[in-house]
Amino acid sequence: MGKSRILIIGVTGNLGYHLANASLEFSHPTFALVRDSAFSDPLKSQKLQSLSNAGVTLLKGSLQDEGSLVEAIKQVDVVISAVSSGQVLDQKLLIKLIKQAGTIKPAVQRFIPAEFGVDPDKVQISGQGYGLYSRKAEIRRFLEAEGIPYTCISCNLFMSLLLPFLAQPDLDTPPRDKFTIFGDGNTKGVFVKESDVAAFTISAVDDPRTLNKVVHLRPPGNVHSMSELVETWESKIGRKLERTHVTEEELLRKIKETPYPLNMKMTFIYSAFVKGDHTYFDIESSGGVDGIKLYPQVKYTTISEFLDTLL
Repeated sequence: MGKSRILIIGVTGNLGYHLANASLEFSHPTFALVRDSAFSDPLKSQKLQSLSNAGVTLLKGSLQDEGSLVEAIKQVDVVISAVSSGQVLDQKLLIKLIKQAGTIKPAVQRFIPAEFGVDPDKVQISGQGYGLYSRKAEIRRFLEAEGIPYTCISCNLFMSLLLPFLAQPDLDTPPRDKFTIFGDGNTKGVFVKESDVAAFTISAVDDPRTLNKVVHLRPPGNVHSMSELVETWESKIGRKLERTHVTEEELLRKIKETPYPLNMKMTFIYSAFVKGDHTYFDIESSGGVDGIKLYPQVKYTTISEFLDTLL
């Protein structure tokens, strides 16, 4: 059996670009659905040229264009959506068309929706996140209702999201004198580099063990509490930082007082390091699968290695 043909939607985004490169690296025939407007954007156009040169087949279309979606779906076995959070609900037409195309052989054998974060069914901060989590959960319910074969990837936080400033929302670079600990400092969050998320995702596309499952990524060395984060950083810069503690109540007040989307960094910190949304549950007993156990061959960047790049 040959490698599955993969269609990626959202290749000009940060994760989508890595997904396309990983798909090629794993020798999958790789296609990308690209909006017309992307070709006239200098940065996006550069990415598209790079992908095209590497072997990605570019198809013009969008999530709103039924004709282009049908044409793209007919050519592939797997569809991966890496669209932005604002487009999450736009995946419904795509899912409907994948179901309709199921009568045509070969049909799409698997859909990977644009989750790639905290498992929306495990999030304990109901009503927060400005619909981010509820929209993703809505798409998962829609997938289940339509009976589309799927795999969801739960990587928790991308390294580029909070780590460049060590989860200090008021900073742009890692602290050198003071460090704020949110909550008790012992609740653990998970970070995975985008290129590594892509490698784990492509590893899962043809794996029967991941069919209709959530693949959770908690790589050893990438699961840290806030106390462990600051200790790791201190060991690298050779100095102790003054610690300040912010309680859950104080953090919630700050989130409420800060306008969206400026408060999203604090919302992610609250979810990970106060509520423990990344780690409070056992993967297997929750019906998910552990991507780290499934794919021990995938090499990944640890938090310590990432922090080395910030020195």
